[in-house]
Amino acid sequence: MRLGGCAAYLTKVADRERLKEAIIWSRQRRLPVIMIGQGSNIIWKDSGFNGLVVCNQILHYLEEPIGTGADETVLIKIGAGENWDQVVARTVSKGMSGIESLSLIPGTAGATPVQNVGAYGQEIRDTLVSVEAYDNHTGEFVVIKEKDCGFGYRTSRFKTTDRGRFYITMITLRLRRRNPVPPFYPALQNYLADRGITNPTPQTVRDAVIAIRQAKLPDPTLVPNCGSFFANPVIEECEYTLLQETHPNLPNWPVGGGKVKIPAAWLIEGAGLKDFHDAEMAVATWGKQPLVLINRGANKSQQLLNFRDKIVHIVQLKFGISLEQEPELLP
Repeated sequence: MRLGGCAAYLTKVADRERLKEAIIWSRQRRLPVIMIGQGSNIIWKDSGFNGLVVCNQILHYLEEPIGTGADETVLIKIGAGENWDQVVARTVSKGMSGIESLSLIPGTAGATPVQNVGAYGQEIRDTLVSVEAYDNHTGEFVVIKEKDCGFGYRTSRFKTTDRGRFYITMITLRLRRRNPVPPFYPALQNYLADRGITNPTPQTVRDAVIAIRQAKLPDPTLVPNCGSFFANPVIEECEYTLLQETHPNLPNWPVGGGKVKIPAAWLIEGAGLKDFHDAEMAVATWGKQPLVLINRGANKSQQLLNFRDKIVHIVQLKFGISLEQEPELLP
């Protein structure tokens, strides 16, 4: 977003030992530590950070095939500092499926479990085997299995109960060397159907997802943004039924347990906030995707947060649904 205050210290680490050294250095000086990847899903407070920011640049990529034949499984060990989209491209080029719908998501591999990154019907927990991390409580490196990561919709223990405890250094995924299996997410299915694609490969799906994303999302290197700013709300089915009485076209996706997911973009647009520019705050919603907030000249994070609050308030008044912010507010 090109906003926020300054950090007192910053360092880059390329291996586990450098990470441990940085943490010991900060402890000796009683400084707090925040480890980040590329910072693509972060909003920094204007007050800055009187501590050490560690930029994770740990690179590693190793494939371990398990079994043979038409449905071969491959374990992929990935350094937390690897560029995520390059990882997706690499696996897809070898005919592996499982993360192809997570194409063009900015950031690093190590950031994906924190928010249980997802898009177009896939989530990282679907293929994650384990997370390797430095445990700030014990001072040791640990391996955390998928079942112990506390995954939920756009969340995990790394974002909630154990926020700041673990510094992720590697993730292990389980992918399959086969074509993706339908049903696909509606937007993706429609894209494929419109082009007569009935038996998509991992590469076909990746190409489709990239085309869809590029058509509606701004390039963060050109337009300051941190992607989807709000998570899709999950509400009770009975609540959705009541909303349908006044909003019969309100879309939804059942998620089980008597709950449905509502697209936040639809709510924002329905509240008249698509391509909405606030001159005072110098922040706007993106014209092609109202879920994305863009910096149009703001120089303080508080301007962005005030704009966020305005969006949340208007949507709440119209639909009775409270939007929740996706990017992490630090420190």
